[in-house]
Amino acid sequence: MYRCLRLGRLMRHIFTAALIVSFFVIGSRLSLAAAEKSREAPVSLPVIMYHSVCEKPPADYIVSPSQLDADLEWLESHGFTAVSAQQLIDYTNGKGSLPKKPVLITFDDGFYNNLSIALPLLKKHDMCAVVSIVGRYTDDYAAADPHADCYSYLTWADISELAASGRVEIGSHTYDMHSRNGLRQGCAKLPEESNDDYTSILRTDIGLLKTELHDNCGIVPAVFAYPFGALSKESLPVLRDSGILMTLTCREGMNTITRKPDCLYGIFRYNRSGLLTTEEYMERITKELPV
Repeated sequence: MYRCLRLGRLMRHIFTAALIVSFFVIGSRLSLAAAEKSREAPVSLPVIMYHSVCEKPPADYIVSPSQLDADLEWLESHGFTAVSAQQLIDYTNGKGSLPKKPVLITFDDGFYNNLSIALPLLKKHDMCAVVSIVGRYTDDYAAADPHADCYSYLTWADISELAASGRVEIGSHTYDMHSRNGLRQGCAKLPEESNDDYTSILRTDIGLLKTELHDNCGIVPAVFAYPFGALSKESLPVLRDSGILMTLTCREGMNTITRKPDCLYGIFRYNRSGLLTTEEYMERITKELPV
């Protein structure tokens, strides 16, 4: 019996030692994997900001269908791959990889032509995009005068159709702060406004669009586009609390994507003016890319 007890105790020690070694090996492998990811070279990401796509004379915020088609053809022929916001979110959280030459395509304001004209061109070139809508435009303007390419906004049914395409993610562009109302520009904080008042106003607005998107389309936005690019540091905690994982500005420049999620807050974008040719615009947005 004494021998049995000693043998049992020995086996327990061996088992415990084996567990410790196993945990050490697994932990080492995880640490090595994390270290390997941390050593990955940052990824350069140009981001295109479109607005309306229609047969109006080209302007700073309007491109023609032929211009959009030419842009996507240029990207395709030069080896760029359109990535989704979710791919970027996953990547910064240590999941998956990014293509060699990624590009993010975005549309602001929620024009109906993003569905009627842009979506077929995205399908043609096998690309994807983020469309950030203004809730009040959908509730008031789209409902009153829907489905005209040159001026209508997306209805809730249109937004659902875009999302169901698998090529478009729906972002928030505020519910009703896409305006220059008095001293306020977009959702920027007023100089005399207290932090509590500002965060309450912004939280209410963001929450209203989030609720309407969920109730009407079953969508919870993870992307937020600042109206006019106007932002305040006090806005970020509100956006984070509402589930926003990426914010889009109007500041122009190249983005550097790493395995850190915070790199997705404050994404730079190049406005696509219809006054430029495809070649002129693409030269502008790619000149900062590493050779």
